[in-house]
Amino acid sequence: MNSMYFTEEHQLFRQSLQDFLKKEVVPHIDKWEKTGTVERFIWEKFGEMGFFGLAYPEEYGGLDLDLFYTVIFLEELQKVNSGGFAANMWAHAYLAMTHVNKEGNHEIKQKYLTPSITGEKIGCLCITEPFGGSDVAGMRTTAVKQGDNYVINGSKTFITNGVYSDYLVVAAKTNPELGNKGISIFIMDRDTPGISATKLDKLGWRASDTAEIAFDNVTIPVGNLMGEEGKGFPYIMQHFALERLIMGINAHARADYALEYAQQYMSERIAFGQTINKFQALRHKFVDLYADMEMCREYNYSVAYRLNKGEYVVKEATISKLRSTKMADEVAYGCLQFLGGYGYMEDYPMARLLRDSRLGPIGGGTSEILREIIAKMVIDKKEYKPAAK
Repeated sequence: MNSMYFTEEHQLFRQSLQDFLKKEVVPHIDKWEKTGTVERFIWEKFGEMGFFGLAYPEEYGGLDLDLFYTVIFLEELQKVNSGGFAANMWAHAYLAMTHVNKEGNHEIKQKYLTPSITGEKIGCLCITEPFGGSDVAGMRTTAVKQGDNYVINGSKTFITNGVYSDYLVVAAKTNPELGNKGISIFIMDRDTPGISATKLDKLGWRASDTAEIAFDNVTIPVGNLMGEEGKGFPYIMQHFALERLIMGINAHARADYALEYAQQYMSERIAFGQTINKFQALRHKFVDLYADMEMCREYNYSVAYRLNKGEYVVKEATISKLRSTKMADEVAYGCLQFLGGYGYMEDYPMARLLRDSRLGPIGGGTSEILREIIAKMVIDKKEYKPAAK
């Protein structure tokens, strides 16, 4: 790919990642999709290759590379055609680990970030609640300080890596009467008494373990507080820009994969004496989908470029997720149609891709919520500023 954003080193990294995924991941995908469990060995292989450390400090075993290595990592993960497997990897590396890196002190980073980079420990981020959904400020999980400990009670849901992870990054209210100003962030080990997880059965992302998690008088030391007490909401908001951009990049990448597969299929499928890529109705529909994908991809690259420079791109990242996930759904739907009856068969990739893509406009903030956030910035002139370094 010729681009102003990618150097020769980026391209070499992409090729090595493609080779790794083809050899170490693709042969296991169908099994993981059926069992809903990604086997432990692959996490350690990712760690050995340095893939979890791309964006993290060398002090803790990371590589401290620019954001376009992460872009490549995300794009290539989508091309193994398992949204669930990809989610396991990036939710660990860019949701849980982002909070550990940004809010954790040196001791916490040594205990959790370093083994997360090597793949020895797997993390999950616990924010969404059964009664809250996209309403982060409405969370009900509480953390009550008792002497040198916090006692946590409540529940979380739709948590990626929620069953098999080794540690949890948890948002809870330390001062419920303060609303969103009373939220704090904690880290805790999976085997802490009082933590239980129930695996959820999903339409798509079948290889990903997604859980509802309950906290029943979970007692942790005060040292497990990350950052400042009461600053949890700004911390969460701060990292939403990256999460939304990640989901936008995922969307354009899976759309690109769908179009590549459909184009290959259309060049081989013969109907009425010619390959179906010669029929004008199909050719023009394909071009419309391809053009939409390209527009989203170039936009997402530009947002990644600005984020890499340290700009606060919350509006742009929100637009990225809103438009790219909508586009990816339309591409998946259209490409399945190109395959006709075969598109509906599980032996072909489009059925899984369609199911996996549908989570895009839901996870990480629904499209309805994102539209209101953008409306506040564009129409009401509300300004969001970075709240934490």
